[in-house]
Amino acid sequence: MIAFDFKNQVAVITGGSSGIGLATSKLFAACAARVVCVDLKAPAEPVERARYVEADVSNFDQVHDCVGNILTAEKRIDCLVNNAGISRDTTIWKMTENQWDAVLNVNLKGAFNFIHHLAPHFREKNGGKIVNISSINGMRGKFGLTNYSASKAGLIGLTKTVAKELGRYNVNVNAVAPGYVLTPLTQKLPDKIITQAKNETVFGRLAKPEDVANLILFLCSDLAKHITGEVIKVDGGQYI
Repeated sequence: MIAFDFKNQVAVITGGSSGIGLATSKLFAACAARVVCVDLKAPAEPVERARYVEADVSNFDQVHDCVGNILTAEKRIDCLVNNAGISRDTTIWKMTENQWDAVLNVNLKGAFNFIHHLAPHFREKNGGKIVNISSINGMRGKFGLTNYSASKAGLIGLTKTVAKELGRYNVNVNAVAPGYVLTPLTQKLPDKIITQAKNETVFGRLAKPEDVANLILFLCSDLAKHITGEVIKVDGGQYI
């Protein structure tokens, strides 16, 4: 068994209070990292070795202050996981401007905000790991998910470009593209949607948040030090 050791490292995880973000926070903490969960609400149960910071990822100025406060308290940030995401599903002809803006502002602009404000720190320390949580629906499109799919496709472009820009500073930038995952967000979907998603997989089951967290941890480890600009699916074969 490979043991991951993140002792003395600081991991910032947006949307870290539930779903994939919570599972990732717990996994990093179990590997001795100091974890900062950034979300609009605290986890239902405290995570050992993790602390919660309230911030709206879509707000440029709030993220600036959030990053500054974390650096003041922790003195360093080693890993950034841009996981915060929302959905406002409907067809393009029914979608309101507010529904479009809300999803793009959290899912895509939120990642930009954190990368923008953390880039100087990563450049100065000559190293860092960034993992953006995209989706297979940003690669293939999905009926009724125009805003969500566009935001997740945008994350792929952001990932590849930032990988080029920060590579000279030894910063690895990758994206994880989950299929449907059993999270509070997806569990609100109609049963027929869940069944359809299960049938799309080759295993006949949906991923658990921990399945995605495992890949995120790997991409932030030294085992992945020569991987950057990649988009890796965790979908049980949904995309095949």
